[in-house]
Order: sequence, then structure tokens, then C-alpha cells
Amino acid sequence: MAQSISTAPPAESLNDTARRTALTRMKRLAAGLLALMAIIFTVSFALQDRYPWLEYVRAAAEGGMVGAIADWFAVTALFRYPMGLRIPHTNIIANRKDEIGASLGEFVETNFLSESVIRGKLESVKPARRLGDWLSDDKNVERLTDELAVAGQGVLNLLGDDAIKNLIESVAREHLIQPEWGPSLGRVGERLVTSGQQHAAVDLLLDRADGWLRDHPEAFGRVVSQRLPTWLPGFVDKLVDDKAYREVLAFVASARRDRQHPVRKALDDYLSEVMHDLQYEQAMINRVENLKAEVLDNAKLREFAGDTWEAIKASLTQALDDPASALLVGIRSTLHDIGDRLTTDAALGSRIDRWLADTASHVISNYRHEIAGVITETVERWPAAETAAKIELQVGRDLQFIRINGTVVGALAGLAIFTLAHAVAALI
Repeated sequence: MAQSISTAPPAESLNDTARRTALTRMKRLAAGLLALMAIIFTVSFALQDRYPWLEYVRAAAEGGMVGAIADWFAVTALFRYPMGLRIPHTNIIANRKDEIGASLGEFVETNFLSESVIRGKLESVKPARRLGDWLSDDKNVERLTDELAVAGQGVLNLLGDDAIKNLIESVAREHLIQPEWGPSLGRVGERLVTSGQQHAAVDLLLDRADGWLRDHPEAFGRVVSQRLPTWLPGFVDKLVDDKAYREVLAFVASARRDRQHPVRKALDDYLSEVMHDLQYEQAMINRVENLKAEVLDNAKLREFAGDTWEAIKASLTQALDDPASALLVGIRSTLHDIGDRLTTDAALGSRIDRWLADTASHVISNYRHEIAGVITETVERWPAAETAAKIELQVGRDLQFIRINGTVVGALAGLAIFTLAHAVAALI
């Protein structure tokens, strides 16, 4: 079943709870100032005939109330309909949510996702040097190694065994089974024979033969004498066997000493001929292919793929679980080396910084519209009312200062206007 995409803004966090508390406090303060202005206006209006100076207080309170109500309306109209009345050009954020999201995405794309901004920031930050300094701390290396181990274990658990086995089998079939082995073996063998690489194998073979003959003389006994006529005396059999044994030892010793011995040349010629036949004689090629088919049939290939993956997976899992494993020790050592290189090799750091800047510039130049589009699409998916509430939560506390300032400025303006009017009337 496909997983549905959430259309709601992110769940409220601890920071949002703190913002909501601060917003409520500021709303109460602004409303309290309006109530205070209303009380002062009522009292001063009732007593201004008895105390004429209260006219100035009434004028200030009246201006404060007008300013407070006007700014309350302006702030409220951004997020909802004031008092539920569908007055034109109110509840602006909810009604124009999509346009605001598009404008926000365009603003980010134009002012933040520009090549000059990204390149300038990367050049000033010098990320290679910072990474080198960060990797110079053993704690950071240890933490990064642990994170890589956890990520590696997650990847191993995520990979399907059957899929990996099928992949190994298909790769082996394509690159190992389907090509003819004969020509490839012949070409490799021809290079080895031409360069004399077979001499080491011949030396080893002769050494082993000499050692085995000397350690097992009884195995050579009566190999020759048993083929002699039975009427010959017994001591003749012994003499013949001893003579044959010594001759074979001498032959092997001679072949070991003499690099130009006929048996060595015969082996070289034989191997050269075999390598030639593997490349050009169809009968030899067919024999190799038949042998390959017998050794690596479908069942054996499948078994090979399964055993290979199981061995690799078990080894990697064990290595990732053991902090002292060669794999994790090697990762730590590599990270330390990278950190040392980045902090000491200025030329290398410059090349990496330049590469990062070029890469980031390329990505921004080609995909900045898609990146900014994430903002637009995300805002479009949010419900209008919840979007307005979310934005109010982020900026509403600061907007309440508009109401407070409107109350204060309105009071001062009311007082100034009333005073100016009285002054002009006195002059007339």
C-alpha cells in the first residue's frame, strides 16, 4: 500500500510550545493596554467637565484606543477574519497561501540559491580546512566511524539476500561464464611463458620431486626390477633398482642445476604449444568450454553466488560489530590520514575547496528552481488554516509589538492633535 504524503505542517515542538506561550503573553499585554485606554477614556470623559485638564487625558486615551483597535485589526487580518467577519482583504495568509509559498520560493531562489552567493560562502568557509580540523579530534573520528558502522549495518539489513545473490549470479554469468575461456587463458599464458614466469613453477616442481625421492626411496623399489625375467638372480634385481633410483635422482638434480636442461626446454615448448592451441585450435577451445560447463553448471553457479554473498555479509557484519576489527581500525586510520592531509597540504585543500565550489555551483545553476520548488510545493500541501496558525506562531509575538506601539503612538498622536487644536482655537 502506498504511503500517503502528509499535508499538515510539522508537529509542534518544544520551541513551538515556548513560542505559543510568549505569543499568548504578548496578546494579553496588548489587549490589557487597550482595556487600560478604555478605562482611562471612560473615567476622564465622565469627569472632564469637573476637571477640564482631563480633556487632554481623554484625548490621549481616545487616540490610544483608536491606534490599538486599528493595529489589532491589521495584525488579526493577516491570520484570520476579524471577529469572524468576512471583510475583504482579511485572512490574508490563508486566502493567499499558495501565492505566498510561490513568492517565498522565488525569494529563496533569487537571493539565496544563486551561484555567486554559494560560491562566495564556500570560499570564505574553506570547508576542506574545517573538515581537516574536525577530523583531527579523536572523538570526532570515533563518532564518525561509529556512524559509518551503523550505516553499513543498516545497508546490509536493507539489502535483500535473494536480490544480491541474483546480482552476483548474473554478473558471474555475464563476465565469467559466457565469454570463452580458452583464448583468454591462452593469451595470459603466452605472456607468462614468453616472460619466463613458468620457470619458478618448474623449479618448485623439481625441488619437490627431488625431496620426495630422497625421503621415499622405498617407493621406487622394484619399479624396474619387477619387469626383469624371473630367472635372473635376486642380487641383479637389487642392483638394477638401485641404479635406476640413482639415475633418476641424478636426472632431477641435473635439471635443477642446469637452466638450459633439455627437460626445461621441452616443458617450455609444450607450454607454448598449449597456449597457442588455447587461442587458435577450435578443438582445444571446445574442450575447455566443455570442462567449464561441467564445473560451473547452473546449480553450482547459484550455489557459488549464495556462498559468496553469505561469506561477504557475515564477514562485514562481524567486522562492523567489532570496534577492534581490521575494517573499523582501517576506517579510523584513513579518517585520521585524511584529516592530517587536509590540515597540512594547502594545495590539496584548495583543490577540494575549488571542486566543492564548482560542484555546488553546477548543482545550483541547474537545479535551483527544483530546490526552491520544494518550498512552494510544501506550502501548497499545507491546509490554509494550519498554515496561518503556523506562521502566526513564528512571527506573531513580534507583531503584537505593533499593537502595543499603535496604542502608545495613538495616545501621543491624540494628545498632540487635541493640544494643537486647542492652541489654534485660542489664537483665533
